[in-house]
Amino acid sequence: MDIQPTALPATPVTSKRIYSIDLLRGTVMIIMALDHVRDYFHADAFVYDPTDLSRTDVPLFFTRWITHFCAPVFTFLAGTSAFLNGVKRTRKEMSFFLFTRGLWLVIAEILIVTFGWTFNPQFPVLILQVIWAIGISMMVLSVMIYLPLRIILITGLVLIGAHNLLDGADKADPSSFLLSFLHHQHFFPGEPFSVMLGYPILPWIGIMLTGYVFGQLYLPTVDAAKRRKSLIWLGLGAIALFIVIRFVNAYGDPHHWSTQASPVFTFLSFLNVTKYPPSLLYILMTLGPALLFLAFAEKPLNRLTEKMVVFGRVPMFFYLVHIYLIHALAVVAASVSGYKWSDMILTGWVSMNAQLQGYGYSLIFVYVLWIILMIAVFPLCKWFDEYKRVNRSKWWLNYI
Repeated sequence: MDIQPTALPATPVTSKRIYSIDLLRGTVMIIMALDHVRDYFHADAFVYDPTDLSRTDVPLFFTRWITHFCAPVFTFLAGTSAFLNGVKRTRKEMSFFLFTRGLWLVIAEILIVTFGWTFNPQFPVLILQVIWAIGISMMVLSVMIYLPLRIILITGLVLIGAHNLLDGADKADPSSFLLSFLHHQHFFPGEPFSVMLGYPILPWIGIMLTGYVFGQLYLPTVDAAKRRKSLIWLGLGAIALFIVIRFVNAYGDPHHWSTQASPVFTFLSFLNVTKYPPSLLYILMTLGPALLFLAFAEKPLNRLTEKMVVFGRVPMFFYLVHIYLIHALAVVAASVSGYKWSDMILTGWVSMNAQLQGYGYSLIFVYVLWIILMIAVFPLCKWFDEYKRVNRSKWWLNYI
């Protein structure tokens, strides 16, 4: 992969080049919804973590594990999209757009997304997750785009590869707000609201910066065969590096794998890496296969992939709609199950609310509801995608 000395190229990028990017983004958005349906409807979500090897089973573990791909791929491709959008703007225009869109995403996380998770107008907790992390990363990128791409890439790779050096500091001072902001997930109780800092930002910034430089592969001057070859080697290299580092069991994740009661669960232990914050091994494990996906997805769309691309073209719209719809359905489900509808007015993450102990359905129910939800949401996403296409001149649509 050639690294150019300038931060933004001047040649426009044709839309044909990014169908595979939209397809990957749409795929991970659909998978993401499965995890959120599980959060609000699966009975065991209120009892234990699905990656707890002492209590989970194989189907439940992989229901959670497959959704690990969503946040890093989404953040990585946000960086790639920023690069491709930048070829049509001056650096100053792109910097302003990235900063203002990042700021908007932080505000949206606090006011719109948090309310979607809780349905609580008193905002007893602010839930800072992936949209927050992407917003902060975009604001950092708005400054970094003035630097040469080599510097941006090196910075991104250092943040990805070296942030686990802070694992010891996290244990020494777990309640430090600065460390939590940078590297350590923590819940801060307080008045008039608590803060659930779910996505510490250091590694997410690294993922976005690396994704930004990755956008070079989708310039029209890059031969498709060369791009495919680069994607395959990068993807295989990331997977191989994950296997080697994980096998050594010395660095790259705060939780080491260990031999379990069965070979299958030993394999699960090997895969069971840390998301909060995303460890080096977590990032390699998820982005490696994603790069291979891109290598083999660059081909004409069929009837199924045409629909999946629609989700990928309106990710923020889909994200907001699916959260509110899932939570609204959960209100109905709680009422049908003998709970009060107000039990779904939450004061924290859904599984943290004691009034919902005993609520929930089977994993099969979760999958069926997820499929129904995706079918229901598709027409809305298609409508909004077409609306954006017809109204390209409306600046505010670039922020949704």
